[in-house]
This record gives sequence, C-alpha cells and structure tokens, in this order.
Amino acid sequence: MIDAYLKHEEERNAQGIPALPLSPEQTEGLCELLQNPPAGKDDFLMNLFTERVSPGVDPAAEVKAAFLADITTGAKSSPLINKVKAVQILGTMIGGYNVQPLIAALSDAELADEAATALSSMTYVYDAAQDVIALSKSNAAAKKVVESWANAEWFTNKPELAETIKVKVFKVEGEINTDDFSPAGDAWSRPDIPLHALAMGKTRFPGGIEEIAKWRAEGHQVAFVGDVVGTGSSRKSACNSVLWCIGDDIPAVPNKRRGGVIIGGVIAPIFFNTAQDSGALPLRMDVTQLNMGDVITINTAKGEVTNEAGEVVSTFEIKPDTVADEYRAGGRIPLIIGRSLTTEAREALGMGETDVFTPADNPTPKAGQGYSQAQKIVGRACGVEGILPGTACEPLMTTVGSQDTTGPMTADEIKELACLRFKSPMVMQSFCHTAAYPKPADVKMHNNLPKFISDRAGVPLRPGDGVIHSWLNRLLVPDTVGTGGDSHTRFPIGISFPAGSGLIAFAGALGFMPLDMPESVLVRFKGEFNEGITLRDAVNAIPYYAIKQGLLTVPKKNKVNIFNGRILEMEGLPNLSVEQAFELTDAAAERSAAAGCIQLSEDSVCTYLRSNVALMKKMIEEGYQDAETLQGRIDAVNEWLKDPKLIRADENAEYAAVIEIDLAEITEPILACPNDPDDVKLLSDVQGTPIQDVFLGSCMTNIGHFRAAAEIWRGEKFNPSVRTWVCPPTRMDQQQLKDEAVYSVFSAMGARPEIAGCSLCMGNQARVPDGVNMFSTSTRNFDDRIGNGAQVYLGSAELGAVTTNLGKLPTPAEYLAAYKEKVAPKKEEIYKYLQFDEMEGYGK
Repeated sequence: MIDAYLKHEEERNAQGIPALPLSPEQTEGLCELLQNPPAGKDDFLMNLFTERVSPGVDPAAEVKAAFLADITTGAKSSPLINKVKAVQILGTMIGGYNVQPLIAALSDAELADEAATALSSMTYVYDAAQDVIALSKSNAAAKKVVESWANAEWFTNKPELAETIKVKVFKVEGEINTDDFSPAGDAWSRPDIPLHALAMGKTRFPGGIEEIAKWRAEGHQVAFVGDVVGTGSSRKSACNSVLWCIGDDIPAVPNKRRGGVIIGGVIAPIFFNTAQDSGALPLRMDVTQLNMGDVITINTAKGEVTNEAGEVVSTFEIKPDTVADEYRAGGRIPLIIGRSLTTEAREALGMGETDVFTPADNPTPKAGQGYSQAQKIVGRACGVEGILPGTACEPLMTTVGSQDTTGPMTADEIKELACLRFKSPMVMQSFCHTAAYPKPADVKMHNNLPKFISDRAGVPLRPGDGVIHSWLNRLLVPDTVGTGGDSHTRFPIGISFPAGSGLIAFAGALGFMPLDMPESVLVRFKGEFNEGITLRDAVNAIPYYAIKQGLLTVPKKNKVNIFNGRILEMEGLPNLSVEQAFELTDAAAERSAAAGCIQLSEDSVCTYLRSNVALMKKMIEEGYQDAETLQGRIDAVNEWLKDPKLIRADENAEYAAVIEIDLAEITEPILACPNDPDDVKLLSDVQGTPIQDVFLGSCMTNIGHFRAAAEIWRGEKFNPSVRTWVCPPTRMDQQQLKDEAVYSVFSAMGARPEIAGCSLCMGNQARVPDGVNMFSTSTRNFDDRIGNGAQVYLGSAELGAVTTNLGKLPTPAEYLAAYKEKVAPKKEEIYKYLQFDEMEGYGK
C-alpha cells in the first residue's frame, strides 16, 4: 500500500499537484498498517490518516470514522493513536460518520472533555444536535457543547477579516469567463481540483498559473483581478481553479482550498455567489488603476485600496453586509449552517437571539407595496407576500437540478455536507454533457453517480435521455423556486436561481438556499410576430433593444449591462407554449441575469402539466428512481391543477428598467455575432458570410425547430461544403422525429445525427475544426468554446436550415422566401409539441 501510494504521489508531484485523496480501499489498508506500523513510517502514516482522507460522508471517511470509533471503545488499538487522539482526529472530520462516535464519547469520563471540545467546533451535525441537546439534560460534557454552540464559539474562535490585506495583483484585461477558468474540453477533470486547475487560463492567460505560483513562492498573497470576471456558466470548477492558485489549504480536507481575494469591475452574480460559498473574498470596484504586478493594500474597514506609495487607487464597499462573516466562517454555506445550529442551541437553552453575527440590512415594504412576478414567487417560497430587492432571504428549493460535468463535484460537496437524504422534494441528475462521447472518467461517473443520487431519494436520468433543462422543466411545480448546477437552469414556469455545485449540494441537502434578492428588469413585448420572425429573434431582440437604449454595451471595458445580476422578467406573450417560453427564460443566462421568469396563461401551463404527469407516470413504469419522489411530484402537480392560478405582477411593481419591444418592428432575423452573445446584429448586416458548420441542437431547441428545418431541407440537395449537425434535446423528441420519418430528410441532407443531449453546445465532447465560420442554435458563442478560433453566429433553427442550403448566411429576402414557401403553410403541424397525455404508450 505504501509503495503504491508513493509511486502515485511521485507521478502527481511531477505535474506539480498533490496525490489524490485516499480511496476507501486504501483507507482500509492504512487502518491495518496503523495497528502494526512499519518501522520509521509513523509520521508518514499519520499524515496520510489525518490529512489525506476526505471528510463528511465520503466512503473513505466512513472507514476512517469506524476505525477511530473502535479505538475509542477499545475494540481496536494503535501504538500511534490512543483513545484521546482518536477523539481529536474525529473532531477534524467536519460531520457525518464521525458525529455519533463523538456523541458516544461524551458519556466516557476519560474522553468526555475532548469529545466536547471536538463537537463544539463542529456545525454539520444536523438532526444529531437534538441528540446532544437531549443528553445535555443529564450530561455535563453535552451541556458544555450546547452552551458552546449557543455562544457561537465555532465562529468566534476563528480570526476576523483582517483590517488590511496586502496582495500582489494578477490582472487579466477585459472579460474572463468561466470557460477561461475551467475549459470545457477539460471538464472530465473537474472533480480533481488540482489537476483541473492546471488548465486554468491556458488560452486566455497562458503562463498565468506559473506566474502566480512564482509570486506565492516569493511570499506574496495574490489577488486575481479583472475588468469583468466569471461570466458564463455556473461552474464551481472555475472558482475552485482560482482558489487552488491563490487560496490556502484546508486542514484535514485534501485537495481543496479556500480564502483568496477576487476583484472585478464587474463580477458575474453566479461566480460572486460561488466565491462567497467557497470562503473567498469577492470585491467589486473600479480596477482601471490596478495593474499587473502592483502590490496593493486593501483596507477592509475604510473600503480603500492603496498602492505602495500610499495613494488611493480604488474604493469599494463590502456587499452584501454579511461577506465579512462569510469569509471568517470559511464560506457562506458554513456560516448559514452554523448560525442555524446556534439558533437551535439558544432556543433549547431559553436564550434570546445572538448579536454575534452581522444582521442583514433588509429593506422594509412601504404602504401599498407592489411586487413583481419574481418577487411574489420568491415571497411565497419564503412564506411572505413578496421579497424586495436587497433582501437577504432563504427560499425553499422545490426543484434542484444537477448536470454531469458538475455532478461529481456536487456529489463531493454533498458528502462534505454529511447529507444522506435530500430535503428538497425533487433533486434530478442528468448525463447530457457526457453521454455522446464518454471518456473513462465519464463512464465511471455514469456507473456510480445514479446510485449516489437515488440513494438520497433523488431522480437520476439515464445517459442518452437528453438535456437537463428539457427534462427538469417537465418536473416543475408552477410558481415555485429552484436552482441548478448549470447556468441555463431557467424555469419557464416559476423561477430558478442557478448556482455553483457547492450551493446546489446545499439546496438539495437542506431544502433551501441563501439568496440576496436582486432587482428586476422588465421586458414587455407587444405587437405580433411578422411572418418568418421566430422566438430566437425575440431572444436576440432583448440585447438589440437594450443596446439601442444605452442599457447594454458590447465592449467589455467599462461595460454597461442593465441585466447583470438582476432578474429578467418578461410579459406580453401569455399564449406561448411552455416549450416556447423556455427559449426566452433560457437566454437570461446570456444576459448575465441572476434569473429569468415569464408571464404565461393558465391554459398554456395546464396543457404542459397534464403532459408532464403522463411522462412522470411513464418514468415510474420504466423503473426510474426514486419512484416515491416522482410520485410526490405527480401529486403536487395534480394538486395545483385542481385550482390553477398563476402569480402575476402587481401593476405598481417597480423595476430597475423597463424595455419595450414592438414585435411588429422586427422584420428580419437578429443574430448574435462572433464571439459574444451581446453582439447582436440584423441579418442584413452579416448576410453573405460563408459558413462551414451548422449546428441545430441544445436546450434552446424543441421538436418544432427540427420539423421546420426538415421542411426547409425537403427536396434540397446535400451541400458538401457545409457540415450539418442535428441533435434533438431529448430521446422523446428524437423518437417522435424518427416516427415521423423526419430523420430520412436529415440523412438526405448529410446531417450528422447526435445522441440526444448537449453535443456541440458546451464543446467538451465533439468540436468543429479550428477557425471555421459556424452557425449554431446553441446558447453561447464564447471564444474557443465550440472550436478553437471558430467564429460562431447564434440564431434560429429556421435560419440555420437555410444557411445549410446556401453555405452562407442568406439575405433577409432569401431567408423569408424559404420560410414562406416551406414553413408557413404547415405551421400548425410543425410547431406542435409533445403532449404525452395524448400519445400512445403514455396512457391517458
């Protein structure tokens, strides 16, 4: 065991990273060795045991905790670990399998004091807190624990946020997105934080991690600085990589770091929240006078940044007010769990509310306060009428989604949180990003992660089922709140606040999520669509009109973006189907909005929900787990259908901005141009651009788009100058298109069919050749995302189909002629959506 570990450690050290944490099998071998240690290996074995086993409810932690428990009872012995030492080591394991042995030790006179000290510093005890409280009535050591929790000593024993922090600036100009921090092509390595961090910045700031390492070796604390930081996906892997380079090791938690200062002129909201959760210090400020290599002093009390000459080069406010407490506690999640434990202990002791923590400075509703749709939905999830912007709240999470490139990290966080059963009523896991071309790590995940989720009463999908969002939307209850570990988890009914994998784990495990309620921007549509103008054009009209009003700018330096960190609310299209509405809420991610919601009619929502009930019944019939969870969701949806009333905004609701879009004014398609989803232009501005690749797929598509494309292609000849990719979002869409013989049209056009899922969208599986011009229906067109150097235009499937025919972006006249001839006469049958309750095989 030692020889094998040392060989592995040597291989990893050659890459500049530490060895992997011990597996359960390695931990079992280590426990055997500790009972009869080889000569001269004492320190080595103890370091492995104390520092290289993951904590919480990791399987290796279960082995470690059981061994230590046996030592405390005398069932086993080690010359290196006596009973007291065993209790001390149990106290470093955060929570989970170590808790019950520590509670048992409270009743052992020899170990009680040490057990009390260990439990006093722990907060991930959950229901076991009641066991300690009950024991405290007759046990002095247990009473000491409860009093310590009540006094928040787990918090006050940690150092406060320093008044001054001296750092060296590592600055990247312009926008840094999560693809730059955590490249999609390296997604397979994300759960292995040190290994994945080696890919950080490899195209955006090559050599950066080496430079940071050099500065740290010289004794500098390094701050990561950028004009715009962390736009794009909700990848905790992005934050993990940054913190691996600039943060500090966590005792007894292998291969993970926290701390570190992140500064941005703009910090994307999901990235900011993930930094909070990870124990970093995110600060928003003007960065124009902060230069690469500068040594600066951050005064957290004054909100000033000074250079080495003592000159003030920037000012800031620490917002929200709780950030300093979060940093002190090791992250927002540990703070929330700890505060809850302190409250529970104080209530048990009959004590009032503590003043140890910084209280949230929440706004007070005025007389006759109006609330927006989003504010009312979140309000209902918090048990109040509405939640005003700036309010720190904790809405219940009715639905939580996890996808496969972040799922293994979420699983690690769930284990660290010591969660053995989800409290959220619906946690779903998809495999849409890795099903098509699985790497060895993906195959292992496909085999192991489903059971991990279903054992906790979650619902794992199967590889090949399709895109997380197209499925998760089918499992929703109207006017409820949820979240997902993918930035495009944007519900078309209710509202979702996507988050990094740590917060997803928290929301699933605890059933609620911390939220600093953002302001809302209202987009009000009016008028009717002109023939040939699609919902994707309405999606791109949002930034187009915002740019015209000066509410959005394309350049990243000193960028204006009215949507950033706010909720994008939409109204004026009540009769859209829910599938259509998702195109609009989905694209809130590209606006860097914290969330999106849309006002629909009860008829549209009821039609969709009846279909979803039939699908969920079919899932149970086909053996999907957890059957009880699925039945619970069926019951919740049926209960809502008994009295279907949707939340609507008050007429006097207030918004940060209101953007009106007259659909009648849109007379030609609007595209997002290379390589920025904000850089939208009319088709006439880019017509004639040669295109080598066309991709029809991603969560932005539904079955109607593929039928429309097939009609545009029907009777046309295969164009060998264009590679066309076709990828329906779910296996149900795929099967229906095959049943309708639509795939024969795809074949005749030489289209490459992809397994239902994400395909090219994320760029972690198939990719287009370097440097091509591409048209895509996918979500984002960041540099190098879909192909190195690819120039990517984003638009509708209908426009993409015409582009395939011509090998170039058409003129508006060419596009509209094709649409009028091929699509318009068959619109009713083309844009008909999957209604499972009316389909054979799903039951009525």
